[in-house]
Amino acid sequence: MTQQRDASLDLHGSFHVYDTTLRDGMQQEGLNPTVADKLAIARHLDGLGVGFIEGGWPGANPKDTEFFRRAALELDLKHARLAAFGSTRRAGLLAADDPQVAALRDSGAGVVTLVAKSHVGHVEKALRTTPEENLAMVRDTVSHLRAEGQQVFLDAEHFFDGYRLDRSYALEVLRTAYDAGAEVIALCDTNGGMLPGWVSDVVHDVIENAQVRVGIHCHNDTGCAVANTLAAVEAGATHVQGCINGYGERTGNADLVNVVANLELKLDRQVLPPGLLTEATRIAHAVAEVTNVPPASRQPYVGASAFAHKAGLHASAIKIDPDLYQHMDPAGVGNDMRLLVSDMAGRATIELKGKELGFDLSGNPELVTRVTARVKELESRGYTFEAADASFELLLAEEVDGERPSYFEIES
Repeated sequence: MTQQRDASLDLHGSFHVYDTTLRDGMQQEGLNPTVADKLAIARHLDGLGVGFIEGGWPGANPKDTEFFRRAALELDLKHARLAAFGSTRRAGLLAADDPQVAALRDSGAGVVTLVAKSHVGHVEKALRTTPEENLAMVRDTVSHLRAEGQQVFLDAEHFFDGYRLDRSYALEVLRTAYDAGAEVIALCDTNGGMLPGWVSDVVHDVIENAQVRVGIHCHNDTGCAVANTLAAVEAGATHVQGCINGYGERTGNADLVNVVANLELKLDRQVLPPGLLTEATRIAHAVAEVTNVPPASRQPYVGASAFAHKAGLHASAIKIDPDLYQHMDPAGVGNDMRLLVSDMAGRATIELKGKELGFDLSGNPELVTRVTARVKELESRGYTFEAADASFELLLAEEVDGERPSYFEIES
């Protein structure tokens, strides 16, 4: 029986930014956050303005069960809604009688994201049940949770691989969930093996033939998770899933900061509350502090090296117009431009770096030439200045004043 839908359950509802850091992201090797860590990360994610935060799988382990208990008491989310993750009922059992479904129902989360098999091979080999029973499991679980007043999303696990194996069955799983009341069907590239053109073709086909609201959940095993996510959006998906800093099992999930930055800055789609994208760098680094995983310096948009310039040719152009060698103003994501002093530096680098450190060298070309030559000579002897601003500042002060400043004397 088709579930009665309210106005929010339409094919073209408001765009969803859905963060799964606290569930899928925590499957990364080496990540083992405490409940307090997860609560802290949730607050940071809310500060970025994501619409949904997947908190974990209540009932699957004590930590996630405790997280939802404490979240109800301690989290005051201003932008996001908390989602609980779990599976459809077990084969041969009613959803109302399944303890795992009960844990989702009792989690206190207004949103439940169910994972369901859409790959007939997984249905038969992993679930060890029939394709017909799998459809019944999807229908019964979605209908039950909707009747209990919870909003339901469905993650169609291994969808793209299942679509290649048996397109008609994969689409039937989607229709079954949607007709039972699931608001969004997220197509999951669970093995991470897709490429953007393939994702685009499949999403087009799903929207045209299954008539469901499509979301996208990509892993990064081909290095294409962000590109695949954007391809899905351009094909019509209106719900994106990902993890802050690209955390996740194996090579990780789609980096949610890259996804939303590309959507807002490149595709002119407002997907976060206005002004909050400028918090991206701060929040990405703050979450890295909690997880104890050092931030990736070369991470797009928010990495320390994302707007760092080492080549003298670049610096010469940036001195005239920063846009000549930057694809955007780093302030848009809360980051900064950096100039690196090295043996590749030219006069423009030295002049701009000096200005950054409080030295106006623009009227003294002889001094700039002298400093440039000295840097190159020292670097040839093994010194490195690109990560040593204080050393370069001392060198500048010595060249400007004729002597190296002394800030302390050694007594013993």
